[in-house]
Amino acid sequence: MASLVVFPFVLDAFLRKPMKSFLALVLLAFPLAASAHDFWIEPSTFRPPRGSAVTIRLRVGERYFGDPVPRMPASNLLRFEAHTPKGVVPVAGTEGDDPAGGITVAADGLVLVAYQNKPGYVELTEEKLRQYLREEGLERIHELRARSPFAGQPWREIYSRCAKTLLWTGKGPATLFDKRVGMPLELIPEKNPYTLRPKSSLPLRLLYLGKPLSGTLVVAVPKADPNRVVSARSDAGGRVRLALDASGPWVIKAVHIVPAPAGAKGQWESLWASLTFELPR
Repeated sequence: MASLVVFPFVLDAFLRKPMKSFLALVLLAFPLAASAHDFWIEPSTFRPPRGSAVTIRLRVGERYFGDPVPRMPASNLLRFEAHTPKGVVPVAGTEGDDPAGGITVAADGLVLVAYQNKPGYVELTEEKLRQYLREEGLERIHELRARSPFAGQPWREIYSRCAKTLLWTGKGPATLFDKRVGMPLELIPEKNPYTLRPKSSLPLRLLYLGKPLSGTLVVAVPKADPNRVVSARSDAGGRVRLALDASGPWVIKAVHIVPAPAGAKGQWESLWASLTFELPR
């Protein structure tokens, strides 16, 4: 079982929030509990009418089955913003709430919502570590760990979430789908997913610190059938092409692990990128 890490703001929330909100906040204390967990943005609708309000929920779980993640304090957020045809606006919300925020869609076109947190911390047992690395296609980390100064030591990890979602309103400009927002690990579609025809492929690029990341497993999960995933490894240019043959919402994700920066609490750093959108019916 992963070690329990209780952040101070969780205890503060217990004193200020009703029990329902507190239980949601406690989920933040289990960032990788039991096994690896995905993290994604789930809007109230992927196709909002112009002028409508959209609530933004955060989810942690497996294959589109997830639990709510409430809004972190501002001190734990690096970005929570919406890139719109009229500019970049913050995703407004109240600490500890679920949904974690909301926006109003002011114009037709694509809207890209981006979320990034400051690194959290987790410890894993050897059994959970093996399961985690196997499920995320990160078996090479065993060899990297064996050659590192941390060989034989407990697995201590800092982790960051780099999540995006795409919303589509009307027939306005569709120029934001491939925008780089500057997160350390970022999935960038090279085609607007809302223009895909049935049974077509979506080309994507995976970037780490702004540069192509090769050999990384990229996984796509349809909400309609979460057990039928599509996956491929990125090529030398960081590119991957995924055959998405089901309509409705999809989450695409990738995980990358590197040695943690000097002075970090953990010895390893994991970066979790995700992208959600809805394919046309």
